[in-house]
Amino acid sequence: MAEESVLVEGSSFMDPFKGLLLTYFMPESCYDEFFLNFNFLDVPCLKIILSKGLGIGIILGSVMVKLPQIFKLMGAKSAEGLSFHTVLLELLAITGTMAYSIANKFPFSAWGEALFLMLQTVSIGFLIQHYGGRTSRALLFLVVYFCLLVLVLSPVTPMSVVTFLQASNMPAIIVGRLIQAASNFRNGHTGQLSAVSVFLLFAGSLARIFTSLQETGDSLMALTYVISSACNGVIALQVLYYWNSSPERKKKSE
Repeated sequence: MAEESVLVEGSSFMDPFKGLLLTYFMPESCYDEFFLNFNFLDVPCLKIILSKGLGIGIILGSVMVKLPQIFKLMGAKSAEGLSFHTVLLELLAITGTMAYSIANKFPFSAWGEALFLMLQTVSIGFLIQHYGGRTSRALLFLVVYFCLLVLVLSPVTPMSVVTFLQASNMPAIIVGRLIQAASNFRNGHTGQLSAVSVFLLFAGSLARIFTSLQETGDSLMALTYVISSACNGVIALQVLYYWNSSPERKKKSE
């Protein structure tokens, strides 16, 4: 009887979901705090859950964050308004974040969207080259990038190089977004740039400032997302400013 009472006291109605919760959302101490002590206002645990939830949400959102951009390019069969150099610099930033996070063994919820963003950004780079009449160069781009990716993620690459890649994210993001912003300004429209993708990237980078501080405690990661949010915000403002402009209307006015 004594053993049964101890078992009952140490159990919770959430026990069937305990494995799932501990794997993805909280440490065991927070599980005990919430579902055994019924203290749902524990601030440190609330921060952990919020961070984990945001991280998972960002990863799930990243699976399709650039799909509107890809579909828009394929529908128009044109990459007008998009800069291939911006794509290259964005890939540098994404690859650096992914390699740095894997090397430091950060939880997947802290960086997982980089994997899906990388695949989609590579696709956009391929389409820009393909619709520009340079399909052979597009195929070469795929081969070279994935060979370099394997090399960067392999144990052969020193940690100092991986850290340098992560540090180079900030200038890469700034220059890449400035190139895109200058292209938008010069054209007087945002071309085939997808508003949905731009706004989702802006929201995701803002949320990542909090999750990177909470889950990794890495100031370099957090600063990267601060810079990314500011730059994505500039592009988002341009999308709003040029909302009623388009390549077709620009040509008609000329």
